[in-house]
Amino acid sequence: MTKIDHIGIAVKNLEESLEKWEDLFGLKARKIEELKERSVRLVQLDLKEGPSVELVSPLGEESPLAKFIKKRGEGIHHFCFKIKNIERVMKDLKKKGIQFVQEKPQIGAGGSLIAFIHPPNINGVLIELKEGRD
Repeated sequence: MTKIDHIGIAVKNLEESLEKWEDLFGLKARKIEELKERSVRLVQLDLKEGPSVELVSPLGEESPLAKFIKKRGEGIHHFCFKIKNIERVMKDLKKKGIQFVQEKPQIGAGGSLIAFIHPPNINGVLIELKEGRD
């Protein structure tokens, strides 16, 4: 793991939440992305130092994120670690008994490769691994 890339915040309404985060904290947003294959819309808010904040909203009621929000409410959804060679890291973690949400990396925001570790493996926290394209 090289660093924490971002902290994902689950939100019901992306535009309203984005306006609040920009207004209150003076953060600048990247472009809003829609990832239909993951059934989410998201936007990154960059900080001068440290990880960015990623606001994530569901695309429809059947989205896994919509179910997350219904069960747990809005709030911290995941932590993302930026890594190199996601396939090797996944293979190494699987050997240690770690289970992933998906078997192979998927395309994430900005064209990065991502994979999520099931929360029960890491103290109930959803962890995203990201091999960045940026």
